[in-house]
Amino acid sequence: MYRRVAVGAALVLGLATLAAADPPLSTPLSTRSQPGHATLERGRYLARAGDCAACHTAPNGKPFAGGRVVPTPFGDLYSTNITPDRATGIGKWTLQDFYRAMHSGIDRQGNHLYPGFPYPWYTKVTADDVKAIKAYLDTVKPVRQLNRKPALPWPFSMRSGLAIWNKLYFDEGTFVGDPHRSAQWNRGAYLVRGLEHCGACHTAKNFAGATKKSVALQGGFGENAFAPNLAGGLRDGLGNWTAAEIVEYLKTGSNDKSSAAGPMAEVVSDDTQYLTHADLTAIATYLKDLPRVEPDAGPVADTGIMERGGAVYTDDCTGCHMEHGQGQTGAFPPLKGSAAVQAQHAETVVRIVLDGAAIPATPAKPTGLEMPAFKAKLDDAQVAAVVSYIRNAWGNHAGAVSEGDVAKVRNQIRQQKGVP
Repeated sequence: MYRRVAVGAALVLGLATLAAADPPLSTPLSTRSQPGHATLERGRYLARAGDCAACHTAPNGKPFAGGRVVPTPFGDLYSTNITPDRATGIGKWTLQDFYRAMHSGIDRQGNHLYPGFPYPWYTKVTADDVKAIKAYLDTVKPVRQLNRKPALPWPFSMRSGLAIWNKLYFDEGTFVGDPHRSAQWNRGAYLVRGLEHCGACHTAKNFAGATKKSVALQGGFGENAFAPNLAGGLRDGLGNWTAAEIVEYLKTGSNDKSSAAGPMAEVVSDDTQYLTHADLTAIATYLKDLPRVEPDAGPVADTGIMERGGAVYTDDCTGCHMEHGQGQTGAFPPLKGSAAVQAQHAETVVRIVLDGAAIPATPAKPTGLEMPAFKAKLDDAQVAAVVSYIRNAWGNHAGAVSEGDVAKVRNQIRQQKGVP
């Protein structure tokens, strides 16, 4: 999953095209002509942008063969085999079949797909881009591996109910550019709203698991972690980040303001580090144009918890993050002023303290760093205290964390690792 992708000049020119209303395919969907090298490389690039390998590859599994668990509030889903194996993969799928799955969320047999497969975002992808992705997937090594059934209780196990879900929450249709915006802004919007499907994690969801469009990209849960606000908030958003700092973060996994951890570290490793500078800049341009939003921080920590948390911080954290939370440039991220630390919900920070985190190694920053896990050393009260402390020290302002909050995350980690 950590292969580098060489993108030639012809590919770059092809990717620079502004996505507009769904254009006609350059050739009919039924055409079975052999794709050229440029199309295959473009498909490889777009498949990375869509995180296809990351989601469709189980830990220690074969690439694209599926089987990775996708946790949801309703139960566990499992990614499917998208290798060209004809018995268990998508080897029998026509381009029309594949396009319908990407665009409408319906598989070859006519079954509704669960939105754990992000078709609510992939529907924005142009037909020609879908065609290139399918051409590339047809070239990966076939793997014969049966798909696992979703582990969902009734009534969520009934796919027929998804037809109602789609009518209520799914806006089908290819991305349409804004003629009043620049080509760069539109390219960024196309990627963020489409293949990159940023809103799948960074947007809050309603009781039915559908994203709330009124708070798009203002923070949400994905894979048992809180994905922070990407809007222009100064406390917990990207308001204090420059476009160049966003590009650096997506390319290398870190900058002077933050480091990727949890699911986002995997996004960098498998996806964004391979994007062209032009596409990363387009994404940054779009994100920097999002409105400034400052979600409620919640009740802050009292004096007692700050004192207890400060003591834990002095003992276990100052060696890397320094006395005043300023971190060490190029090595350990700052906690002071960190948007991730001050996020509306603290689950991700709690998880990092308990389970540690690895900053991904990338070609631009080949020496990855790792934060140790403290779940064996610190009890729930100590973790709650130190997380509450860093969320409110040095001018930070965010809600306090309770022992119950920590216990919940600790239990999630145990379940994910199969530890009783």
